[in-house]
Amino acid sequence: MHLFYTPDISSDFYTLSEEESKHCTRVLRLNQGDTVYLVDGKGGMYTAIIQDGHQKKCQLQVIDKQIEYGKLPYTSHIAVAPTKNMDRMEWFVEKAVEIGVSEITFLLCEHSERRSLRLDRLEKIAVSAMKQSQKGYLPLLHDMTPLHKFIKKTIPERTFIAHLEDDATKGIKEYFNYGQQHCIMIGPEGDFSTNEIAAAYEVGIKPVTLGQSRLRTETAALAACHTLHVLHDIFAPL
Repeated sequence: MHLFYTPDISSDFYTLSEEESKHCTRVLRLNQGDTVYLVDGKGGMYTAIIQDGHQKKCQLQVIDKQIEYGKLPYTSHIAVAPTKNMDRMEWFVEKAVEIGVSEITFLLCEHSERRSLRLDRLEKIAVSAMKQSQKGYLPLLHDMTPLHKFIKKTIPERTFIAHLEDDATKGIKEYFNYGQQHCIMIGPEGDFSTNEIAAAYEVGIKPVTLGQSRLRTETAALAACHTLHVLHDIFAPL
């Protein structure tokens, strides 16, 4: 399946960007009459035929459309403090998109070693992962957000903070509700501060454990994402 990202598609005729046109005609060597597939990142999957295989403005005609393509029966939101090494955070974004994350917020915490990031770079990685894994939805990526601002905008009963303190004894499974939104907060390399944990508790956010192993930030974030995915598979109605 030759898949192209077309977020602005709005009619039965579409012209690929210059970059995508070159990829289509020069790299993939597709020509007039060949079939390609388009995804808008919002659940729309389109089947299209190449009408003009121009190397800079490849013109397509849409012949079929699917809505809610690959829609999952739940939404997963991972709020994570970026690591100092951005390669590790880029790896997390790529793998989380492949699994099927709905939303990612990058947290700014007291112990954060990284206090800024290139969201445009992460968005490109997310698009590439969406295309590679043939997903219909592109997750929302939110720029660096101070933790105290983030917790004020959460749904406390569906938000959970994973940390290393002794009172984090229950796993995600014990709070799991099929078909509902779940948001898991993952701290920086130095974990959340005691003040941040207390602030989360104050608004009603509950602690969770990801197991007995001490995980790197990006591993913990991906483990939380995958746990939600597996739980929805296990408890899906027959």
